Amino acid sequence: MVWRRLGSLFSFFKSRDGSQQQRRMMEVELGAHTIKSHGGRLAWDHKHDWLILLLLIVIEIILFIIHPFRRFVGKDMMTDLRYPLKDNTVPVWAVPIYAVLLPIAIFICVYFRRRDVYDLHHAVLGLLFSVLITGVITDSLKNATGRPRPDFFWRCFPDGKDKYDEFGGVICHGLASVIKEGHKSFPSGHSSWSFAGLGFLSFYLSGKIQAFDRRGHVAKLCIVFLPLLAASLVAISRVDDYWHHWQDVFTGGILGLVVAAFCYRQFFPNPYEDDGWGPYAYFRAVEDLRANSTSGQQMSAVTAQAMEAQVMTQRARENGDALQYQV
Repeated sequence: MVWRRLGSLFSFFKSRDGSQQQRRMMEVELGAHTIKSHGGRLAWDHKHDWLILLLLIVIEIILFIIHPFRRFVGKDMMTDLRYPLKDNTVPVWAVPIYAVLLPIAIFICVYFRRRDVYDLHHAVLGLLFSVLITGVITDSLKNATGRPRPDFFWRCFPDGKDKYDEFGGVICHGLASVIKEGHKSFPSGHSSWSFAGLGFLSFYLSGKIQAFDRRGHVAKLCIVFLPLLAASLVAISRVDDYWHHWQDVFTGGILGLVVAAFCYRQFFPNPYEDDGWGPYAYFRAVEDLRANSTSGQQMSAVTAQAMEAQVMTQRARENGDALQYQV
């Protein structure tokens, strides 16, 4: 019984060593797929995905332009909507920088190290899909719900003089653009975009550094959690600035992280798998390369055997002719 357990234990380590050796062999083949050699063809193969991205951008612009639902806001509701009107701690223009451009810069650094265009292309494509799908869903919910922000009172009545109709509804006299923005509280766009971009980056890093390789390197988890911490701080700032209720921030964060997970899994294995360090397309390309190499070797062997058989036949004929001549 003891020997069986020891044998199963040794077989487990042997299989782990074999998978690690196979991974090293695959990593040796990195560099065979670069932007120059495979980039154009890869982008063309995914042309429909890039067209869908353009469509999502157009939809996002339309959702930003249209006016949200004019939800009824009564006098008795103003108690929870009188928070001061403040500037953004994290400005809107900064969100694409840390949620899109920063991850892409990291993807490019990984490419210069590994020279794998499949990894670069699919990481960028997955990130853009994550952010844009999240943006479309977020702005659709914003326009559909029309929830007022915590500082809606000062948006509606910038001079502090409130006015209501016969039904108790507000009669705003502030700037139309400021009032329009005041009806876009749920869910938080900063939170959803932050977790969509930085959440995708967190998944990407966990796969690249093999954070779940069962070796107990907790320092790797610190790297994985760092983007999520940054996204959480951005989300908290939205509550501190009185631009969102806590429910808006919580829902936006969950939304962005879920979309990021789905988009990441479209192109990459789970980070805790042995092959989690590379995209699906890379492993398919390696298999095709090996299959072509094997078929080429087989064809060469068959050709060599045929030539050898032809030579032997020719020699046999020559020997037969010589023997007949002697007779």
